[in-house]
Amino acid sequence: MIPVKVPQQAPLDRRSWLAQAMLGSGITCASALGPGSRRFLASATAEDPLTDLYVDDAIDQAVNRGIQFLLRLQKDDGSIADRGNATAMTSLVIMAFASIGTIPEPATPEGRVMSRAIEFVLQPRNQTQGYFGHHDGSRMYGHGITTLMLTEILGMGATIDQNERIHNALVQAIQVILQSQAVSKPQRLQGGWRYKPDSRDSDLSVSVWQVMALRSAKNDGLDVPSEAIDLAVKYLKESYTSPLDENGQPREKASGFAYTPGTHHPAFTMTAAGLLAMQTCGQYDSPLVAGAAAWLLEHPPRTKERFFFYGMYYYAQGMHQIGGEAATTAAQLVPELLLRLQADNGSWVSHQGEERNVGVAYATALAILSLSVRYHYLPIYQR
Repeated sequence: MIPVKVPQQAPLDRRSWLAQAMLGSGITCASALGPGSRRFLASATAEDPLTDLYVDDAIDQAVNRGIQFLLRLQKDDGSIADRGNATAMTSLVIMAFASIGTIPEPATPEGRVMSRAIEFVLQPRNQTQGYFGHHDGSRMYGHGITTLMLTEILGMGATIDQNERIHNALVQAIQVILQSQAVSKPQRLQGGWRYKPDSRDSDLSVSVWQVMALRSAKNDGLDVPSEAIDLAVKYLKESYTSPLDENGQPREKASGFAYTPGTHHPAFTMTAAGLLAMQTCGQYDSPLVAGAAAWLLEHPPRTKERFFFYGMYYYAQGMHQIGGEAATTAAQLVPELLLRLQADNGSWVSHQGEERNVGVAYATALAILSLSVRYHYLPIYQR
């Protein structure tokens, strides 16, 4: 491929670039240009948008094989799932498509599959009084995942009608998250979420999805009170495993996050989740963020981690946003671990613990989301 000169310009986020592309050149999505253009376009929107020679590397090839596998997995009703929780799993897959620059439009197979998948999620039966976690049994996990997905693609619908239905579904879904956070709970658990909208306790694993959904919705200009983010930050601080001194500084320089407050032993998945949640709340300069990144550098991920794929998604995104040594280390370790686990058919599947039972759509979507952080297309990936 001949190097292409890209003029100096201010960085564009995915939504801005896609809007300009649709209004200008007639190009409707990065995937319409072919897989070779995706990395080039991502680099053209980075901080140094200069000449770039595209090289189709092993990560691109793995991502492309994973996407092709997910295309083949779509069912007649538009869902993309293999082990239940169809709304939540389809939403994860939609985010995987969006993370490589695909939008729901008819010009490409990826765009057509994505549009049908969005239509599946938006079926009225999948949202019960605003709640996405009831019909498919995915509870608040699924509700947070689906709400985040809809906030990330808001404005990118295939039609004006689809965009309006995405917006209407989001207004209700956000209210479910806010009302669930407001349920009376013990002091240390306030500000978080758990399995059901009326749960009176909280855990970090469920809470991080709600936090990302709220922050993404706020970035969209939807009505999210700042107090909700502030309460979430308080809960995240309660989940940090190092005691804090009178000035709010951790007593341990490198520490992490736990599943619930009161635990003093960090875990990989929860530390990665807590790191990303704090950043999502705008706490980039918090000593808790620095401490979590330091702990993750000291305790790099292993394929035998409990909830490996789940943790890798948070790890890849959180460490990328830290920058410096953390970003460099993650950029090396994430593909090093994930590429050797990909099956010949393009899928990923977990053979560890509880993740074995979640399914291949889950593992494949999370693996693609972890590898595609460098493309910078999902707004939630952008600091």
